[in-house]
Amino acid sequence: MASRFNIHPTSVLSPAAAAASPLAAEEAELAGSGDVKNRNLSPAKYASFLSSDGSIAVHGGERMGRGIVTDGITTPVVNTSAYFFNSTSELIDSKENRRASFEYGRLGNPTTAVAEEKLSALEGAESTLLVSSGMAASTLMIMALVPAGGHIVTTTDCYVQIRIFIKTILPKMGITATVIDPADMEGLESALNRHKVSLYFSESPSNPLLRCVDIEAVSKLCHEKGALVCIDGTLSTPINQKALALGADLVLQSATKYLGGHNDVLAGCISGPKKLICLIHDLHITMGGVLDPNAAYLIIRGMKTLHLRVQQQNATALKMAEILEAHPKVRRVHYPGLPSHPDHHIVKRQMSGFGGVVSFEIDGDLKRTAKFVDALKIAYNAPSFGGVESIVDQPAIMTYWDLTPSERAKLGIMDNLVRFSFGVEGFEDLKADVLQALETI
Repeated sequence: MASRFNIHPTSVLSPAAAAASPLAAEEAELAGSGDVKNRNLSPAKYASFLSSDGSIAVHGGERMGRGIVTDGITTPVVNTSAYFFNSTSELIDSKENRRASFEYGRLGNPTTAVAEEKLSALEGAESTLLVSSGMAASTLMIMALVPAGGHIVTTTDCYVQIRIFIKTILPKMGITATVIDPADMEGLESALNRHKVSLYFSESPSNPLLRCVDIEAVSKLCHEKGALVCIDGTLSTPINQKALALGADLVLQSATKYLGGHNDVLAGCISGPKKLICLIHDLHITMGGVLDPNAAYLIIRGMKTLHLRVQQQNATALKMAEILEAHPKVRRVHYPGLPSHPDHHIVKRQMSGFGGVVSFEIDGDLKRTAKFVDALKIAYNAPSFGGVESIVDQPAIMTYWDLTPSERAKLGIMDNLVRFSFGVEGFEDLKADVLQALETI
């Protein structure tokens, strides 16, 4: 377990380069000793010169030193399945925590470690674990923290695959669940009193109806009863919402979405205290859902523009939500930045921006809504969100097609519902495209 949270520096300096540069020589010596290279910058100094989310997104996990000794500005990809030791005594030192090192690719990777440090810095977390997908992060977290025969509380509007996991897989482990409305604090209190709840797990905002929970109030209530709180902040990102600062024990993200931001990588992450992340990692190395280091590099690359992308997407989505709410061919708009949203009073306290996804209901049926989607010229009809390209989908067809209309309605998924993830294209272009598509129906 020790190797997971330590760094094995990999020197890429030649002996000549090391001799030419005192700093390089020092780093090469550090690499040989197995110590982490940090250029003598303490966490306190690091925090003092990277105080904004934008600076942390660019430099976090890198500017203060990496576990890879290199003069390159960008973090290199370490493509290796295993790490060697110069002697048996060096190996034993590693096993007994006297030497920081990696050992096997499933246990950790220097490129991935940089991405994890960057995420920890943004979330204000002690530790982060990156895995192969958002679903891997969610299922690992639940299985690691909820004992057999345990009980969890979750909320009504959630990602369909998590709903399936809770409904069909957890009962095989004797784990039961209470499902409540995101705003139902009385229901939460009742569940905590009736069951020995191990975990409260909710998206905030949720997918696709963008419901939000009062993270501070939920955390306070759950902690009084000894339950952990994990918030899936995929739709908010750490730019818009700091779930850990609001009291949550863990924050989870599908890094596929905003963190990667370019629709070209699958990943998931969990951030929180080292003690809890270690528990999740113990199961992770057994289950094996490891993130490829090339994917970790894409997450690092994507996060450097996270704050810029999210600010643009926030602004576009809010303006489009206001336009859609006033449009006669739109029946209802679901967007937490609108005063009409049921959780707007909560969101104003805990989010600095409202996100780039807007869900809305067309004034029409399944076919009329599909006609609107098909008339769009910019947005891709695809099952994701958060990237630089705008993406639209009709959840009744894209995600819930196997259910009957009445079954979908019970989940709040109406046939006329549209989920629109606004990218970073020009606002006027997106506005004109949406309006012309509405004119076709």
